[in-house]
Amino acid sequence: MLSFGAMDPRPVGVFDSGVGGLSVLRQLRRLAPRERYIYVADTAFFPYGSRPGAEVRKRAFAICTRLAESGAKLIVVACNTASAAAITDLREFFPIPFVGMVPGVKPAAASSPARKVVILATPGTLDGELYRRVVEDFGSGARIVSVPGHGLAALVEAGEAGTARARHAVREALGAEIAAGADTVVLGCTHYCFLAGDISAEFPGVAIVDTSEAVARRAVQVLQEQGLEAPSGSAAGLGLIITGDREAFHATAARLGFSLEATPAEPVP
Repeated sequence: MLSFGAMDPRPVGVFDSGVGGLSVLRQLRRLAPRERYIYVADTAFFPYGSRPGAEVRKRAFAICTRLAESGAKLIVVACNTASAAAITDLREFFPIPFVGMVPGVKPAAASSPARKVVILATPGTLDGELYRRVVEDFGSGARIVSVPGHGLAALVEAGEAGTARARHAVREALGAEIAAGADTVVLGCTHYCFLAGDISAEFPGVAIVDTSEAVARRAVQVLQEQGLEAPSGSAAGLGLIITGDREAFHATAARLGFSLEATPAEPVP
């Protein structure tokens, strides 16, 4: 790895299958505003959650190769499914620090008054060894129920967060478990962060655990610990790589409250 001394002007890479990872990017830009970022939205292969783990892993390696070629000093895997499928191998292969997503089982189990927690995630996340290990390590003492969010990420990617259709979908996904006494919902997919308002509208009083800020804080901590922070006075910026329909991505991002003034970058092969 190249050495830049105490400060490092290279960009931070962030990727997801679509708009979901913008929830993490927003927190990163708030906590580390002088950093440069490259965000990859792999919309040509959306959604990751229903794809075989080997296919998600292949995409993760292709994206991280592209980010490494762009000089990324740290890569944030802003996708629970990709983290579950690939982050261990990514860390072994690339000489770059990685920060990934893990469902917030620990804070949810510790804070749930009824000790009944729903983990709302994609099938790809729920079927992974990483998820099983997290539940075993941090879910003791609480009843942890895994609920696959079939179709929820697609609703968000289509720009339908905050609609009657989205509220109906979260009601269908969570209603039975909340009626059975669950009082805390963990958002185990970065797309689901944008459904938090719909969940709160349907189930007032239910606590929602979103790890986007915690992951961003961990990334900033890694930058600090490894001397990778951008120099003072650096010009912040955003490079954007969208593998699918650019107009659709920007339209959905705008509906979610993001104005992405970015420099287009070369696509991922």
